Amino acid sequence: MLSQRWRPVVFCLLGAFAIWGIALTGYHIAKNSKVTAEKVQAYIESIDLSKLSGSARADAIRKLEDMLNRLSPEERRRVRMGRMSGDWFEQMTEEEKAGFLEATMPTGFKQMLTAFEELPKEKRDRAVDDALRRLKEAQTKMHASQDPFSGNATNNGPMLSAELQAKVRTIGLKTFYSQSSPQTKAELAPVLEELQRVMESGAAFRDRRR
Repeated sequence: MLSQRWRPVVFCLLGAFAIWGIALTGYHIAKNSKVTAEKVQAYIESIDLSKLSGSARADAIRKLEDMLNRLSPEERRRVRMGRMSGDWFEQMTEEEKAGFLEATMPTGFKQMLTAFEELPKEKRDRAVDDALRRLKEAQTKMHASQDPFSGNATNNGPMLSAELQAKVRTIGLKTFYSQSSPQTKAELAPVLEELQRVMESGAAFRDRRR
């Protein structure tokens, strides 16, 4: 009689333990599959792109593109600012560089460029200033926290040279980007991604009153 009375309780407990076990397993799988800046760096260092050709080379580049696209915004910023994919990028052909940049720009990037160009010049300049300021703050924070990837970033120098800043402001970002070489586009990438965050936050559309 006693065993029959407690049998449902035992089954419930076993079911609860099984659910917890499945949940924990799923959590560990998700945690291990999460892409981080460290995993991107480890992948880059594990493969010598110069020794690959044909489909093996294309597959390696596609895997790096996929890893970059799966990064969180914060991890993506660390990778961009640390210039982690720089060695690979230098070894790519012009066609590979163009494809890599196209594949790794964030979703909605082209729409952001169009929206940016439609802003009044004052707000465009403000948005660029905000993006550069935020990158500088993130850069300083990386160095202060001794982020292992900060050694590849220039702490004191601007994220974008004065010459490129002038071209972005005078020629127009969309036009300048479309006419730029893959190398220049790569240099612009961290700023453009930060600019997209500024645009998405609505900061570029709000009036500032002092």
